[in-house]
Amino acid sequence: MSRLIIEGGHSLSGEVTVSGSKNAALPILAATLLTSEPCVINNVPDIQDIRTLSRILESLGAVTSFSNNRLTVDSSKVDGRDPDLVLVRKIRASVLILGPLLARFKKIKVTHPGGCHIGARPIDVHLKAFQNLGATVRSDNQFYYIEAPELVGAKIVLGEMSVTGTENIIMAAVLARGITEIRLAAAEPEVNNLAECLNKMGAKISGIGTHTLIIEGVERLHGAELTVIPDRLEAGTFAIAAAVVHGDVLIKGYTHDHLDIFTEKLRDANVKFDLIGTDQIRIHRTTLVKPVNIRTDIYPGFPTDLQAPFAILLTQAGGTSNIYETMYDGRLNYFVELEKMGATVSILDPHRAIVSGPTPLHGKEIESLDIRAGATLVLAALIADGKSVISRAELIDRGYERIVDKLKALGAKVERVEEAAEETTR
Repeated sequence: MSRLIIEGGHSLSGEVTVSGSKNAALPILAATLLTSEPCVINNVPDIQDIRTLSRILESLGAVTSFSNNRLTVDSSKVDGRDPDLVLVRKIRASVLILGPLLARFKKIKVTHPGGCHIGARPIDVHLKAFQNLGATVRSDNQFYYIEAPELVGAKIVLGEMSVTGTENIIMAAVLARGITEIRLAAAEPEVNNLAECLNKMGAKISGIGTHTLIIEGVERLHGAELTVIPDRLEAGTFAIAAAVVHGDVLIKGYTHDHLDIFTEKLRDANVKFDLIGTDQIRIHRTTLVKPVNIRTDIYPGFPTDLQAPFAILLTQAGGTSNIYETMYDGRLNYFVELEKMGATVSILDPHRAIVSGPTPLHGKEIESLDIRAGATLVLAALIADGKSVISRAELIDRGYERIVDKLKALGAKVERVEEAAEETTR
């Protein structure tokens, strides 16, 4: 377990390079199960979720090597055995092994996946699509049992634009017989990154970047060298950090095309910035923040993962801002911690909140609830008067590589304290 101790009131300046995308690296890592040849993945963030999924692959028989953000995977010894169930329960991304294992070995037994507690995230979309491809699905209180003697291409209309659902279906369909058409597919940059990597491995996927994907099944995939895109969520978080402390920061890896609506909301909030090239932004010393209304949505709408960090900027805006979280019913829980620090918030229901500002924040002992809520509390602590202590900071590490080092390099006063988990009896 970790705690972060942050002394607020210090500006940020300099430059920071965004790490590879967690949400792109995880499905690409899972996709290496589709081939018996080695794959090399570049720009992989060294975070706990990557380490955990790598261990899940190792439990299946894969051999992995990870150094300097370069991950090599050899799945030639993967033989259809069950994954480590304890590890599967640790991360939501474990659901991404379903499609590859079903495609390659025709059956899989897996426990219900774990992850952050931000609301219900059923996998019905995945299971129904597998059935459309010819699989049978059974479940009990602990396991899913999925089998398919042969996967056959089909037209699949998703009930919702699920990112992991789309990714799982793509990975199952690349080795299916015939052509699969996915309608209402998610079109996030991370989904596109996966599809482009699969094509490098020999898949035949067209329509990348749209909500209709056409996949022509092939007999086998081969190994390849793949590259993960920059993490747009980390890029957005650092942009907010620079803006909220009136900093002057150059962010490398801020891919403009991946952050259109977020960038527009920064402009609406009167954040001063310059867009440079195609993948950099410089945040200037913003002094007067204006209120903005935020409504999260599927891509290219406003990212749910940046809703909580953006709320810190809104606490410093002169007026009232409305937040409408459309994706998850637990995503506003972080406001309980912000209110301890002095934020003025009215929570209307699990999906709607009103933020009034500008409001000074004060250092407190607060607790990280999940990856994005934890990053949000870091931003709050940067502008709070005095010191803040954020417990369960290890949750932040699941989504942000070396966040303490990066913030310190920009001038933040932040330290990490490691502590052993306390044993409790009930």
